[in-house]
Amino acid sequence: MSSTVKTTGKKTRSAIADVVTREYTINMHKRMHGVTFKKRAPRAIKEIRAFAERAMVSFFPLQYLTEEAMGWDSANHSRFANQGTKDVRLDPQLNKKVWEAGVKGVPFRLRVRISRKRNDEEGAKERLYSYVQAVNVKDAKGLHTSVVDE
Repeated sequence: MSSTVKTTGKKTRSAIADVVTREYTINMHKRMHGVTFKKRAPRAIKEIRAFAERAMVSFFPLQYLTEEAMGWDSANHSRFANQGTKDVRLDPQLNKKVWEAGVKGVPFRLRVRISRKRNDEEGAKERLYSYVQAVNVKDAKGLHTSVVDE
């Protein structure tokens, strides 16, 4: 494989198209099952971070990306590129909501708003990041995922 990148006449993909905000209900109860009491709230934070990373994946055809941009070799290719946001930032109010009832008392369900935003920092590794906020609802049970217009 050559180390040079061939430029084609195709347009590059903009990060603006990937900016989106959605509301999800996370079932924390099933994620906390079997976890030691003193590790529940810290594990809940890790599970929220992992959920946001998985939820904010955008699949798009490979024609927009080069192999070097994805860090792939030609033997390991797929029809679609998996562009998840590894940079997940949690709102301090979400942290307070998780820890509200102590280390053992993680809420059974959390309603969260996950916003995928452009990263305007200098020298940022990722071009997008996810920002997770808690949404106040009376009962999170039965609510479906919804796209939020900002």
